[in-house]
Parts: sequence; structure tokens; C-alpha cells
Amino acid sequence: VQLQASGGGLVQAGGSLRLSCIVSGKIFRFNRLGWYRQAPGKQRELVATITESDSTNYADSAKGRFTISRNGKNTVFLQMNSLKPEDTANYYCYAAGLVYEEYGSVVASGQHYWGKGTLVTVSS
Repeated sequence: VQLQASGGGLVQAGGSLRLSCIVSGKIFRFNRLGWYRQAPGKQRELVATITESDSTNYADSAKGRFTISRNGKNTVFLQMNSLKPEDTANYYCYAAGLVYEEYGSVVASGQHYWGKGTLVTVSS
């Protein structure tokens, strides 16, 4: 299983970006898909997650500005509006509780999966 994030870039404060993440492989079930971020010199922090029942969870900093959504079990998006300079960070795609096919067998994994970050830079 691999996660590939895209959509980062440079944007002015007040602007918008849409991040996308594709989870490779044949995914039958998942517990959570989501996004974390890590700014320079800071710890990685939750941005938003979504469950297979489409229950969402947002960091306080993201509420009202960011929207997480998914397309099936393999793609998760993060729509970010009204961006602020403090949103500048590497954004990491995340998946947990996957049930997937591997070499003809069904694997239920308790592992947490991370993609490589996509850099979001918000200028003031």
C-alpha cells in the first residue's frame, strides 16, 4: 500500500488549494483516511480525518475553512479555503485500519500508512 499526495503549492493568504491523495491497491475497507501537517520546527498535527461512514473530524484550526472528502476507498481530498500564513506546512496523507488485497489474499492491517508530504506555502 502506498499513498501519493499532490496539490500543494504557493498561494497568497486568503486563497485556496485542494489536496488529493491516492491510496494504491485494492482497498476493501478502511477505518480512517486523512491529513496531518507539520510546520518547520513543530510536531506533526492532525488536520482532518474521514471514516468509511463519512464521519469527519477536524482540528480547531481547520474548522470552517477546510473540508475533507473522499471518492470511494482510494482517494481523499482536502479543500482548503481562506488560507493563512500559519497554514504553511508539509501536508501528509494518512490511512489506517485498511483491509486490502495483496497477492490474492485479503490483508487486515493495523498499520498506519503515510504518504510523502506535499508542501503548502501561504504568503502574507
